[in-house]
Amino acid sequence: MGYDPRMNIHEYQSRELLEKYGIPTPPGKVVLNTAEAALAFSDLQKRHRAKLGVVKAQVHAGGRGKGGGVKLVNTADEARKVAGEMLGKNLITPQTPPEGVPVSKLLVAAGVEIAKEYYLAVVVDRAGGTPVLMASAEGGMDIEEIAQTKPEAIIHQPISPVVGLRPYEARKVAFFLGFQGGQVRQAAKIMHQLCDLFLDTDANLAEINPLIVTPPTDEYPDGRVLAIDAKINFDENALFRQDQIRGFEDPAEEDPAEAHAKRFGLSYIKLDGNIGCLVNGAGLAMATMDIIKLHGGEPANFLDVGGSASEEAVTEAFRIILDDVNVKGVLVNIFGGIAKCDTIASAIITAAKEVGFKVPLVVRLEGTNVAKARQMLEKAQPDIPTLVVAHDLTDAARKMTSALAA
Repeated sequence: MGYDPRMNIHEYQSRELLEKYGIPTPPGKVVLNTAEAALAFSDLQKRHRAKLGVVKAQVHAGGRGKGGGVKLVNTADEARKVAGEMLGKNLITPQTPPEGVPVSKLLVAAGVEIAKEYYLAVVVDRAGGTPVLMASAEGGMDIEEIAQTKPEAIIHQPISPVVGLRPYEARKVAFFLGFQGGQVRQAAKIMHQLCDLFLDTDANLAEINPLIVTPPTDEYPDGRVLAIDAKINFDENALFRQDQIRGFEDPAEEDPAEAHAKRFGLSYIKLDGNIGCLVNGAGLAMATMDIIKLHGGEPANFLDVGGSASEEAVTEAFRIILDDVNVKGVLVNIFGGIAKCDTIASAIITAAKEVGFKVPLVVRLEGTNVAKARQMLEKAQPDIPTLVVAHDLTDAARKMTSALAA
């Protein structure tokens, strides 16, 4: 596809995976209304002797606590009240759009006493070309902030994609984090299990933040190591072999335009500008956005139609772009290879008939069948009065920004 496609899942689904791999988490239940929230808390009290509960909004965004999406409760009535305050409302966090995202599901989980918090994650090190176990004793905070202010507080342990995390590597990380006594064995086991989960499921990220140690008890004299929050996302290109993961998809959490694009094999990401971009190839798309900004414009989207897009897919691409009310102009930049220039030209003509171009349309074509494509556009010019043909990418960017400034 040319970009980095990731599939996100909810926290409660991440917990299901952690539990499947033997990683201990506090008990919890997903609820859809206030009555279920109250019953879930009562069940935690009866079955697990929970003295405290936590109600968490289930959305595909981090920073929920900062937006009021994570709240502690002490009674079933409190759980019911907090659920009523969250459900059906938009949650705004540093990772959501300005208007926030709607909350339709909650996780009601048992609260636990925390003696110490840690950060643990498996990520892909693109520079090293290998998975890496990242860990820090500064858990519960934004890892990006720790990386900037205290990089020495983070350990990076490369993982063999063939044999996984080795026992001595897990112990090394555990000792770096300051685990002691029985905590070392518990933490090392969780590290192994998290690495196995990451490799088995084609994950891009498997994060536990925080990983915690509870105060000592008779059963756990050194405290118990638990995962109380998790975030996992996956490589969409590998979903064909991940039936369980594919079943975790939640269409309600996807941007409608991005979901529309996905159905036609298009790579689309909405941005904040007003110049719609239709390009083939991720690198060319990035270069197109850069040159638009260089000439004073703002791209409204990243849209890669790919190397073998059909006329139908390209027509849908125009439909997606023009459905964005912020788009005041469209720039097409195609280097014809597998996707021939005349296919794009035909799609432009079809889109003009089916969708209509009421905004400036600047087209730059080069490559396979470009002469035929230019003849097609020239013939269709009377029916597409906003169409302007550009000689190269710089010319296209200048013509588009000039048209919007006029």
